[in-house]
Amino acid sequence: MTNMVIAESVHKSFGSNHVLRGISLEVARGEVMCLVGPSGSGKSTFLRCINHLEKINSGRITVDGTLIGYRESAGKIYELQAREAATQRSGIGMVFQKFNLFPHMTALQNVTAGMIRVQGVNASDAEIEGKKLLARVGLAEKLDHYPAHLSGGQQQRVAIARSLAMKPKLMLFDEPTSALDPELVGEVLDVMKELASTGMTMIVVTHEMGFAREVADSLVFMDGGVVVESGKPTDVLSNPREERTKSFLSKVL
Repeated sequence: MTNMVIAESVHKSFGSNHVLRGISLEVARGEVMCLVGPSGSGKSTFLRCINHLEKINSGRITVDGTLIGYRESAGKIYELQAREAATQRSGIGMVFQKFNLFPHMTALQNVTAGMIRVQGVNASDAEIEGKKLLARVGLAEKLDHYPAHLSGGQQQRVAIARSLAMKPKLMLFDEPTSALDPELVGEVLDVMKELASTGMTMIVVTHEMGFAREVADSLVFMDGGVVVESGKPTDVLSNPREERTKSFLSKVL
C-alpha cells in the first residue's frame, strides 16, 4: 500500500511561538488517521499545513507523491505561485469546525459552486452531481434551503458534500463536530463513517474518541507540537505507553 501523505520534519512557527516541532508521519492510501491531543498542541495547524493554508518553515509534505506548496528544482525549493497552490489544494478536501457555507446560497448552490467555478463543469451536470452528493449525506430534501434554515449538523453535512464535489484524493477534517450540539454530532460522524468505508483517505482532528476507536486505522497523540505516541487506536486508547498520553486520556475517556 502506497502512502498518500508523507510529512518529514515539519516545523511551523508563528513569530516566536514554535507550534510544530519536527512532525514526521505517513498516511497510507485509504487510511483513516485521527489526530488527538490538548488544545494548542498543533493538530489544526498541522492539518492546515497539509494543504498549504499555512506555510511551513522547514521540512516537507507530499500528497500523492507531489510536494505541497513548493516545487523542487536543481536541489532548491521554491514556493508555488498562489494559483498553482490553489490548484493543488483543490484535490484536498477540507471540512472546518465552522461550516464556512455561503449564506446567500442554497445547500445545492453551495455544493455546485466549486464544480462550476473551479472545475468548469456545466451547471446542469453540476446540479445532477450536487443532488447525488446531498442525497448521499442525507439531505435530499434540503436542496433549496439556505444555511440559516439548516441545523448545525445539516450545515456540516452540506460542507462535507461540497468538499466531495471536488473529487478529492484526501479529506481533512478539523474538529468537524466540536461546534455542534451533542445530539447533532452523530449525524455528521455517520457520514464520515460512510466515507471511510468507501476507502477515502482521511485525516481527522477530533475529540470523539469513540469515533477514533471505531473508524480510525491509526491514532496519533500530539502535544507541544510533537507526536508523543501513535499506533492502532485500540492500543493507544487502551494501553498507552507514554505518561503524557495516559494523563490526557484519563481526562477525556
